[in-house]
Amino acid sequence: MKSRNPASTHKKVAVVLLDGDSLKGYVNPQTLGHSDLVDVLTLDGERQQVRLGDMKCVYFLREFQKSFELERKAFLSRPKLDGLWVRLRFSDGDEMEGIVSNDLLGLLDTGVQLTPPDLHGNVLHMFIPRSALAEMRVLGVVGAARRSGQPERGTRPAAAEQSNLFTE
Repeated sequence: MKSRNPASTHKKVAVVLLDGDSLKGYVNPQTLGHSDLVDVLTLDGERQQVRLGDMKCVYFLREFQKSFELERKAFLSRPKLDGLWVRLRFSDGDEMEGIVSNDLLGLLDTGVQLTPPDLHGNVLHMFIPRSALAEMRVLGVVGAARRSGQPERGTRPAAAEQSNLFTE
């Protein structure tokens, strides 16, 4: 049986550096944060390595032709996506809100995967290195209520509420 080549894993990105410069190209998202260097395949077909410490963020884009600057940096109302609603303050003083995964192992990594407030814009999601952040504050937990095995206070177990049909 013939083995198929894997589909391309490189995604369209705009890498914004701490000095304000930006670079458009393609990045393999699975390699972000696993090394101090990020390989970017530029639109000219050249491979360029960017240090993680020099990056402010990586915007994952729908299209290169549209602007990657966010129209909104905060939610207009409580978001509806599952996850942690956070406010980020960058080391340059810039602030924005977004949704991150409610998974502590993902947050302990070298960066934060963030969904921006404008879900219909050109930016699908973002990767922000920890070195670019001065503060990350949780504003709320959003999503389906998590149920534990314990009944809530003030409620009786279901068996106690049922009639004594077979014991009478």
